Amino acid sequence: MLKWVGFLLLAMLSTLAMARNLPQPYHVSGKVYCDTCRCGFETTATTYIPGATVELQCRDRSDARLVYSARTKTNKKGTYKFVVKTDHGDQYCDVVLVASPWSHCRTPDPGRSRSRVVVTNYSDIFGHQRFANALGFFQDQALPLCPELLKYYLDDQAYLDE
Repeated sequence: MLKWVGFLLLAMLSTLAMARNLPQPYHVSGKVYCDTCRCGFETTATTYIPGATVELQCRDRSDARLVYSARTKTNKKGTYKFVVKTDHGDQYCDVVLVASPWSHCRTPDPGRSRSRVVVTNYSDIFGHQRFANALGFFQDQALPLCPELLKYYLDDQAYLDE
């Protein structure tokens, strides 16, 4: 009887050791917005775009060859999520804007059209959750309230008075 208990204990421990070595997937998430004031950053007038298409691209560092890519769309809150099952240690990965479903907000903001993400354990980042910076499209025409709103954002004194 003692031999069977020992055997079962050994089998359970080896199973746990094998399970520990299985790689965990990375979860890359972010948001896509419409820059309604055409200012290059999010404001209180910013709206998030459901159904926008983004692509995760990982490239080889030596020759910039595309090694991995995946596409997804944003949900009703303008948030996207990728599940990446492999480590991309010696590659650089970017989430890139592909398309907006809104005809009045389709021009990618050059400063917010991509976001670099680290998809490897060979870094100082703990865990497997990765957050990309928000990506943005410019609205064709700025909203009428934007000049006043931008005064608030660009006035240092208004910021200090809060």
